[in-house]
Amino acid sequence: MNVIALSGIKKTFYLGAQVVNALNGVDLQINKNEYVALMGPSGSGKSTLMNIIGCLDVASNGTYVLNGKDVSRMEENELADIRNTEIGFVFQTFNLLPRTTALSNVALPLVYAGIAKLDRIARATKALEMVGLGDRMDHQPNQLSGGQRQRVAVARALINNPSIILADEPTGNLDTKTSEEIMRLFAEIHEKGNTVILVTHEEDIAKYAHRIVRLRDGVVESDIKNPDILTFEKSVK
Repeated sequence: MNVIALSGIKKTFYLGAQVVNALNGVDLQINKNEYVALMGPSGSGKSTLMNIIGCLDVASNGTYVLNGKDVSRMEENELADIRNTEIGFVFQTFNLLPRTTALSNVALPLVYAGIAKLDRIARATKALEMVGLGDRMDHQPNQLSGGQRQRVAVARALINNPSIILADEPTGNLDTKTSEEIMRLFAEIHEKGNTVILVTHEEDIAKYAHRIVRLRDGVVESDIKNPDILTFEKSVK
């Protein structure tokens, strides 16, 4: 079953008199519970494609169906609802509120969704426990390590049970050991049935994904199953 179906996706930017064709007709289908790495050099269009998949931008042409909903022609308020209910975002820079506890950061999407306070607290607590931060719920971001902050971001991404987890360079600000811990966490999330899309320029990080899609010059250059998936012997609790 397709969670994502992109057909003929094009994106054109205008820089003064210059026309930039960032995407030149991308066709891509991603099924439920797939683990996909989206790769490409600078200027390949992968960031533009990521923004369209995440409903942060809209295509100039083409069709995008997300979990059975045609989001191609949606208005901004409709796209905002889709972002909050269908997509869990994890960013390289964590994007946490600095003067707010881990618990409140994780619960934030539920505020926008209109969930009652007691339910928000219960669900955010469970999400933080799932990522191994049950003892850090009252800590603010500046009291947490980089890896812990990214775990908070992952818990926040999971809070609304989204159709997909979209991770943009999630290990870009982390050291090697912490990066491995975060990738272990994504592996566990995938094993539990989530669809994970990982945007990265790092070959060693992409090897954790089960499928690797490479873009170049605004089109899909290759789309292959990963023959050498990096795996973990045991889960970190």
